[in-house]
Order: sequence, then structure tokens, then C-alpha cells
Amino acid sequence: MAAVIPSSASSAFDPPIIPDDMHPPVDLTEGIGRFRTKLATYLKEEDIERVCAAYQFSADAHRGQFRISGDPYVSHPLAVAETLADWHLDAQALSAALLHDVVEDTFISKADIAERFGKTTAELVDGVSKLDRLEHQSYEEAQAENYRKMLLAMARDVRVILIKLADRLHNMRTLDAVRPEKRRRIARETLEIYAPIANRLGLNPLCRELQELAFRHMHPIRYRVLDKAVKAARGNRREVVGKILHAIEKHLPECGIEARVRGREKNLYSIYRKMRDKHLSFSQVLDIYGFRIIVKDVPSCYLVLGALHGLYQPIPGKFKDYIAIPKANDYQSLHTTLIGPYGTPVEAQIRTTEMNQVAQAGVASHWLYKDTQTLPDLQRKTHKWLQSLIDLQSASSDTAEFLEHVKFDLFPSDVYVFTPRGKILALPRGATPVDFAYAVHTDVGNCCVACQINFESMPLRTELRNGDRVEIVTAPHARPNPAWLGYVRTSKARAEIRRFLKTQQNGESAALGERLLAQALRALGLEPAAIAVLDWARFLRNRGGRSKPEVLTDIGLGKRLPAIVARRLIEGRTIGAGDNDEARRGAILIRGTEGVAVQLAGCCRPIPGDPIVGVIRKGQGLIVHTHDCPAIAKQRGEWVDVDWEPGIGRNFEVAIRVFVANQRGVLAKLAAAIAEEQANIVNVSMDQENDAATMLNFTLQVSDRQHLARILRNLRRVPEVVRIARLKDKPKD
Repeated sequence: MAAVIPSSASSAFDPPIIPDDMHPPVDLTEGIGRFRTKLATYLKEEDIERVCAAYQFSADAHRGQFRISGDPYVSHPLAVAETLADWHLDAQALSAALLHDVVEDTFISKADIAERFGKTTAELVDGVSKLDRLEHQSYEEAQAENYRKMLLAMARDVRVILIKLADRLHNMRTLDAVRPEKRRRIARETLEIYAPIANRLGLNPLCRELQELAFRHMHPIRYRVLDKAVKAARGNRREVVGKILHAIEKHLPECGIEARVRGREKNLYSIYRKMRDKHLSFSQVLDIYGFRIIVKDVPSCYLVLGALHGLYQPIPGKFKDYIAIPKANDYQSLHTTLIGPYGTPVEAQIRTTEMNQVAQAGVASHWLYKDTQTLPDLQRKTHKWLQSLIDLQSASSDTAEFLEHVKFDLFPSDVYVFTPRGKILALPRGATPVDFAYAVHTDVGNCCVACQINFESMPLRTELRNGDRVEIVTAPHARPNPAWLGYVRTSKARAEIRRFLKTQQNGESAALGERLLAQALRALGLEPAAIAVLDWARFLRNRGGRSKPEVLTDIGLGKRLPAIVARRLIEGRTIGAGDNDEARRGAILIRGTEGVAVQLAGCCRPIPGDPIVGVIRKGQGLIVHTHDCPAIAKQRGEWVDVDWEPGIGRNFEVAIRVFVANQRGVLAKLAAAIAEEQANIVNVSMDQENDAATMLNFTLQVSDRQHLARILRNLRRVPEVVRIARLKDKPKD
């Protein structure tokens, strides 16, 4: 009989419940023997026995379970462990790889694994395992939570993600058995999450294979067409490639340089991405072949570069020195593009043996190459990035936001800029001075007000370029601008801005909640001061609040109704009727400067003097509308009495539409009439109705309704004005 699979199993690769007699027996002896041979090359005998015990445990747990392809399910964890053995991972990681699905797909628990194979192995298995999808509202939410759990487990132990990447690699290799719609979804996940993580950890061959497999399953027709075109081009260009390879192998010894030269072909996904991003046809992508030159030391790299530039003409702007400035994943190499025979572009990568080891195995080279000198730097950079995931989690309010930040962070760093002291910072392409400021320090980003790029004052939204020298100007009382979220590119900047705005919103919402609660208490005949500490303690104990500020914040955000909180606070008291209910009730006074907790509705754009009403929207705070706003009927929430605070002393934006006769100088007359009443023009746009009339839309800054009335009277005195109307919604530019 097949083992029963819990409902929590949610992967597209989960084994179906199929009786044993529906499948012919499959012999795994060859795979197990090959696995043991790999282990014997670097593990002690006792460790090998431990790993084999984990395999037997997994085989017993998965007995009766089959993959969609029909293979015994245990063949999958065995293949995952084989990949890890190629990287020379330790016995704990190999055991976890063999056991990584038993918690999801069988009745084996994490405690059972810890008891049999140790706490570390159990923690690795738990980090790789998915959560129960039934806890979440949708597939997307479940997947986001799975990613969050996996990435945070990875931050604690990098072996978690190495197991997960090997798991995804084998699943992608066997994806043909899955339904087409699932194939596309899984391929998209691979391109968005797993391939970038592999790249970030320096696992370049793994990254390329994941990209290639994902491309094949996401766009099968494009893949087949491109594959056919590359095979056809391979025959046409074989002679040219052989000629270049022979010339390089002959020229380098003549220059006294000992090197290994290898020709390589770009993968299909790399060619496809270049065609898509640069809008090229296949015939325009000439550099589908490249060469890798490996030498003994760093000086030899630059000698090879000089020799190649002497052999073939270099293409200006196509040289990159990743040795002096390594990539974020510690990748080091010299890249140059040359004009070869018949005008064929030739891409060359020049690196040392150690650099090549790190480029091939990345963070896995910690286990694979024990003597690699560059490993301390690689481990330090990897640890720093993993630690940043913990910081992102603390800065993100929910799982989806955390995943968004991680996706931003996974794109490779392409722009290298300098601080005033000459330190190099790597940032994503499209990064701005705001990203730079947060990369320097969170406090620098929060207090940023201006910047200088190459000693010239530039806007904060300017995109940085390679080699820019950036200096940030700060002010002690400056605060992040919500508009920055529209153009920052780094996850750290985005997370810190959102964290600050959320903290600011909570503070403003607590102040608003206090005013709303005071209004509700007065409606019941009590002053807020009459609520004792014991009343609050009883409310928090019985109603599930953590603290008084949290309850007030919830009221301000519309998550709790102030009238209900007021009644709960005075439970058991006898409340006498007052003389004037309206006087007791009072109105919330609107200043217009409350920030994010109180918002003036964009649909009607109220200004002081307009009759107004307020509605508390859940999660948004208090929204203020004019009393005749058409959108009021559609609003859902708790309605509250609001009024303008006397003597506000600030300007509000208001929109007006002026129909005028087409006459020379009419715009100047209108501007003069507006300026006469000390009003600012924020924006003006024009729509010509016909040859005789024009419609002008103005956005003005006024202090109140009376100020607006004076402006309108002035405008009506202009002879060319035909009609004036106030616009309640924002005019289009």
C-alpha cells in the first residue's frame, strides 16, 4: 500500500498516491553505488555510514511513493544529495538532503529526525521544508511565506539554500512530467528567485543551468527556434572560432605567458535576454562564442589583456575590470571584447585558477577547495548579505513586502560609485543618490536633503553611473520623503523608508486615536481624564490589546471603533445624561498638517471654510470630504464629526477651471489677477475648445474659502473671462 500523504504537501512535485503494483520495480543500485564513490573521495568512513543510514531512513519513509514521472520518490532526494556531494558538503548537509521531504510527505516529524540524526540535521530539514498552505489565503501568499522562511533559515545556515538549490535543480531537470501551466509557474519562480540566489552565491554554472531549463519550460517555442538557429550558426562559425583559438594559443607563449585557453558557447537564455533587452534579431547577436583564459597569478591576467589587445582591436567601452572591483558575489575576472577575423566580436574572460574555482563553485568552494586563499573574503561578503536578510525582515511589515525587498536585492550590482573618501560602493543599475545614502548608513539616508555628483549639485532622483563620485548633504531635522519610494532601487533603502513612514504613521495615528476616543467619551458624559489606569488595565486584559498606545493607534487607523472602546473602558459605571449632547460630543478639529493619519480626500479637495465630514477607513485613518462630495455615498467606515480648526495659517491646493475668449495676453491678465490676491500658481494647463475659446486649468494655493472667493472675484473682472468653476477633483496636466 502507498503511504498516505498529508494535505500540507503543496509542491508541484509531490508524489501522487499510487499503489506499488502500478509501477515496475526500479533498480537504484547504480545510483547508490555512484553516490558512495563520491562520498569516499572526501568523507570519513563513519560519516559515510551516517549518510547511508539517512538514505535508508528516507527510503523506508517514502516507500510506496512515486514521482509523477513514475520513478520511486527516493530517487529525488538521492539526486539532490549527489549534487551536494559534487560540492563536497558535509555529512549533516547530505543527511538533510536525503531527508528533506520526509517531514512534508510522511508522518515523520522534526523531533524524530533530531533524535535519530541530530539537532543540526533536523534544523536543516526544517529550513528546507515548506509551510502548510492551508494557513494562508492564496497560493501566492503561501509561496511568499515559504520563501521568507527559507531565506531566513538560509541566513542562519547557508547549507539550507544549497540543499534547496540542488532540490530545485533536480526538479527542473525532471519538469517534463508536470502539467504545462505548472511548468510555466515553476519556471517563473526559478528565474525570479532561485537562479538569482545561485548567482548571488557565486554558483555560476548552477545559475546558468537553472536559467536555461526555466527558459525552455517558460517559452518552449522560442527555445526551440533559438536552439535551431544557434546550431545552424555553430557550423558556419566553427572555422572562425577555431582560427581565433589557434591564434590566441600561439600568441600568448610568444609573449612569455603560460595560460590555458578554452572556447565556450553562450547559453540560449543569455542570447535570448540580449535579444530581448537590446531589441536585436539573432543575426545581430554575433558574440555567441567566447574564450576563457586561465593563468597562474593576477599580474599575468593584465599581461594577457595587453597581449590580446595587441592581437585584436578592442571595442571601446567593452572592458570591465572585476579583479580590481569584484562583484558582490566575489566574482573576479577581466572581461574584454575584441574585433576578430571577418569583423566577428570576440569576448574574452581572463582570470587566475583561484578566481576560476570561486567563479565555478561560489560559496560552495568553502567545502570544495579548502586551500583557496580568497575564501575568507567570500565568506565575509556572503555572511554580510545573509545578515542583511535578517535586517530586511525586521524592516518589512509583511511577508509579501519582505519578498519584494529580496527580489530587488537579488539583481546583480552593475554600478560602482565612490564616496568622498574614495571607498567603492556597488549598487544596482538605476540606483540613485538616495540608494547611495542608505548604503552608507541608515541615518545618512534618513537625513538626506541634497547631493553632489562629481562636485555638481544634482537632483536626488538622478541615476548614478559607473565612476561617479557622490557626496550626500544632510540636515539634522530632515526626514525621508514618501516620493523616494518611486525611484529607489535597493532593498535596504526601500525597507528603511517604509519603516520610517510606518513609525511616523503609527505616531500620528495614536494622536488621532486619542482625539477620537476623547470625542467618544465626551459623548457618554465623561472627560478622558476620568479613565483610570485600572480601567485601561482591565480593557487590555479582556480585549486583547498589548498596550494603550497600540489601542490608540488602532483607533486612528480605523481598526477599532472609538465608541466601542469608550463603552468597554467604562463598563460597570452609571453615566448620567448631560445638558447638551452636542456640546459634549464635540468635533475633531482638522488642522491640515496631521500627516498620514488624517488625509484630505483627493476626490473633493476640501479647504478651510468648506463644510466637511470625516470617515474612518480601516488601515487608512481619517479621510476628510466636503459635505456634498459625490463619493461619500460609496464610503464605508465610521463617520465622525469634524470641523476646521480656527486660524490654521497654511495654504491648501485648490483647482479652478477658467473659460476665456482667445485674446492676446489673456494668460498674463489672469496670472496678474491671481497674484494680486497673494496666491501662488502651482500648475496651469490649457485645452483649446475652438478658435474663439480656450479652457485653462489652474492649481492654486489658498488659505481658505474666503481667499478663493476673492481670487474668483478678481478673475471675473477680466473682460476675456467667460465662465469660472471650481474643480473638486485634481485636473489632468
